[in-house]
Amino acid sequence: MRSRKKKGLILVLVLALVFSIIVIYPTQDKSPGTVHALEDFEAVSGTKDSRGYEHYREAYASTAKPATTVRVEGEAYAEADNAEFEVVQGYAGLDGSAVITPESGAIRWDVPVQVSGLYHVRIHYYPVEGKSSGIERKLELNGEVPFREADVLLFDRVWGNREDHIRQDDRGNDLRPRQVEQPEWQLASFRDSAGYFEEPFQFYFEKGTQQLSLTSLRESMAIDYIELYQEEAVPAYAELKKSYEAAGLKAASSVMLKVQGEDAVTKSSPTLAPISDRSSPSLEPYDVSKIRINAIGGVNWKLPGEWVEWELDVPEDGLYQIALKVKQDQLRGIYATRSLTIDGKTPFEEMKRIRFNYSPSWQTEVLGNNEDEPYLFNLKEGKHRLRMTVTLGDIAPLLRTVESSVLELNDMYRKILMITSNKPDPLRDYQLEKRIPEMTEVFDRQVEVLSSVANYLEKATGEQSDKVAILHAMVVQLKDMAARPETVPKRLDTFKINVGGLGTWILTVREQPITMDYLMVTTPDQELPKAEASAVQQVKHELGAYVASYTEDYDSIGNVEKKKDSITVWITTGRDQAQVLKGMIDDTFTPDTDVSVQLRLVPPNILLPATLSGEGPDVAMQMGEDIPVNYAMRNAAADLSQFPDYKDIASRFRASGLTPYQYNGGVYALPEQQHFPMLFYRKDILDELGLEPPKTWQDVYNAIAVLQKHNMEFYLPIEDTTNNANMVPNATFAMLLYQNDGAFYTEDGKRSALDSEISMDAFKRWTQFYTNYKFPLKADFPNRFRTGEMPIGIADYTTYNMLTVLAPEIRNLWDFTIVPGTQLPDGSIRHEVASATSAVMMLENAANKEAAWKFMKWWTDESTQIEYGREMEGLMGAAARYPTANIEALEQLPWPVKDYQNLEKQWEWVQGIPQLPGGYFTGRHLDNAFRKVVNANENPREALSDYVLYIDDEIELKRKEFNLR
Repeated sequence: MRSRKKKGLILVLVLALVFSIIVIYPTQDKSPGTVHALEDFEAVSGTKDSRGYEHYREAYASTAKPATTVRVEGEAYAEADNAEFEVVQGYAGLDGSAVITPESGAIRWDVPVQVSGLYHVRIHYYPVEGKSSGIERKLELNGEVPFREADVLLFDRVWGNREDHIRQDDRGNDLRPRQVEQPEWQLASFRDSAGYFEEPFQFYFEKGTQQLSLTSLRESMAIDYIELYQEEAVPAYAELKKSYEAAGLKAASSVMLKVQGEDAVTKSSPTLAPISDRSSPSLEPYDVSKIRINAIGGVNWKLPGEWVEWELDVPEDGLYQIALKVKQDQLRGIYATRSLTIDGKTPFEEMKRIRFNYSPSWQTEVLGNNEDEPYLFNLKEGKHRLRMTVTLGDIAPLLRTVESSVLELNDMYRKILMITSNKPDPLRDYQLEKRIPEMTEVFDRQVEVLSSVANYLEKATGEQSDKVAILHAMVVQLKDMAARPETVPKRLDTFKINVGGLGTWILTVREQPITMDYLMVTTPDQELPKAEASAVQQVKHELGAYVASYTEDYDSIGNVEKKKDSITVWITTGRDQAQVLKGMIDDTFTPDTDVSVQLRLVPPNILLPATLSGEGPDVAMQMGEDIPVNYAMRNAAADLSQFPDYKDIASRFRASGLTPYQYNGGVYALPEQQHFPMLFYRKDILDELGLEPPKTWQDVYNAIAVLQKHNMEFYLPIEDTTNNANMVPNATFAMLLYQNDGAFYTEDGKRSALDSEISMDAFKRWTQFYTNYKFPLKADFPNRFRTGEMPIGIADYTTYNMLTVLAPEIRNLWDFTIVPGTQLPDGSIRHEVASATSAVMMLENAANKEAAWKFMKWWTDESTQIEYGREMEGLMGAAARYPTANIEALEQLPWPVKDYQNLEKQWEWVQGIPQLPGGYFTGRHLDNAFRKVVNANENPREALSDYVLYIDDEIELKRKEFNLR
């Protein structure tokens, strides 16, 4: 009997657990009031940003749109705030004058407006050579930003292949074409940089002289003129077809033009380089084992506004159809969208939104209403430019709606958090429906909004998928929380996870990738080739690939030519990085030095056994901070300070970058990357709380009191303990230590200095954040920063890249600056932080040290680091922005000016942590002492004193082992 009761209790608990889980994927909600019309989404959401363009557009919806054009010449500006704004004549082939606007400062024009009304605005500009990133400007009308989206206007650069043919290495593999800038004068309308609004912005101008200002945020540009104008109406295809018939236009005779996707003449971004696709033997060109550049796009061609342009040479006047061989295998349950222009104009309305539905295989898509009725395009004999641009199309209103929902639900989450904290008492009734009266109303409204979005997607694609599962999950939870508000505190964690899932949904759906093999311009009578390979081709492909897996060496990155002097270099990152590096070596290093490089892609842990067996490389790249000195102790690393020009080379880096590689009077590596902490903060939330970004640690304590009053948290970095053996000293402790003239080791490097009074005080203050202020020991800062739970925190500056790419819903709502400092009696503030680096090192057994040193000098040179950083960002996007250790190179990477200035301010305060024999115990035992205090409530001084003994013992042991005095 007792056993049955036990089993019954277990069953009840299991069932309770199942029903409390976040998500049960429900059937499609058919509740009354669900909205299906695309234009109704924002009307239902009720969450428009009062500073947003949508609100601005509605406010002037009934305003006239004067059919006049107002042009203001660039050089006729009224005011510029510095002397770097320069008027030039005939710039880049321009017939007339233009003004060069630098990457910082503001310029203002007086615009004479004859008729009040709504106008589009466009600019005729030329991208001045700079850091190879998009040009960004802030727009102000009469001294004010008209709406939030005008904070950042983006203007493209133009890119193309450097060579007009595909190069190959000595193994017969195609090399990815390098992308170079091909600047030209462009006419661009002011439009939404996020792609949420398809049409260019409309701005209201009163009659009279109006002030229009552009503030530089990033990169330089030359401006010929700015125009207020009205967009031309684009006819629908049915209307255009009637005009064809009225004019007696006929199809051309038997023409089939095929243009390979990889032969695109220009692109908007260096990420749009041609690619190699091995998914089908039907691709052109094709090889069973060799790398062939045979397509364009893929996951690199996905962000709104990115475009690719091809050139067509049409043999005769007439009507043509356009077909594309494409694959859209990334967005199941949704569709990718492109717009098409020919010679800069949209042929007809339907070309603004071309849908590509999900398909795991290659498809031949004929542009048209259906297979039996292709669209016909009137093309004249001669050359034409066909451009396809990523656009959100019908998805844009959905994204705007869900983004508004995320912001409103996050706001509600924070309101609930302020009452319940992030660990609510399960036995307490917080009466949230009384304390937050609008809570259930918000939940009910968002149920309707998210249901309508999910239902629209299912109706549009004809299927249910993971793309709507999170929407349905959120709907189920919101419905239940609205019906049972007393359960909200218990479900706060799952609520946060689901809202975070909505933010990820925005990011996923906003990306619209497709891959293109080729496009065809043909007459309707032509039979189009099949997109997929036949069964016989597929079998031959699989068998050939299997055989090639035994014969091809995929570790070696091929050479173009071999020279008399040769070195071996090992790289431990991915193949993409290795291919970029090898291309740069063959382009600049080998021709300039007559030294060939055998580049090999190897796992990080292979260097030690290879070196011990005498099979190691001459140069090893991307080495961890601890490796060079450990090799130097064993006489396995070469002392770089012995080279006569070492001091000149060392001046490329800050002293802090070289500190970890100095040992016993020598220097055993050069830093490649250097990163350090910065203070990140949510501008919107700090404004709500009446806080400023803290400048001192006392400001931090004051901010903590306000944050915790609202059940929010301040984030401090905690090291990952999964790799305790090579743990670096904690960044927060290092800040507190260095800002008070502390040190990790004594000057002679023979023992730890963590037993000093300064160290003890820094350690106590560090642990008090977790004992007295109850900071979390583990936190996903980027996600909690998104939700607003941690609106302020200290994190590595590379977090900037992650937030820029992965948190689109909070763009323009956050910033970063230098870390809080320690205030001195004279009022000055010290902001020291410790850095982490990676290095390139030369092995002592290198056969040709001079050639290896030439390579290291070339690799750490400003121009090489800039080119590599731009190539990596071009290949992988802004998330891969390179944290170079070269002082001049970091300035030339595509950082917005204000953000780079903040980085530079902090970099001046950076200190390196020395490496010495036995030093690996420091980070490990510092963390052990920290855990003893926080988890076992031990006295901070006693805990640190105990572990300093272990550190000193290990240092002494290692010094004896290596016969160091």
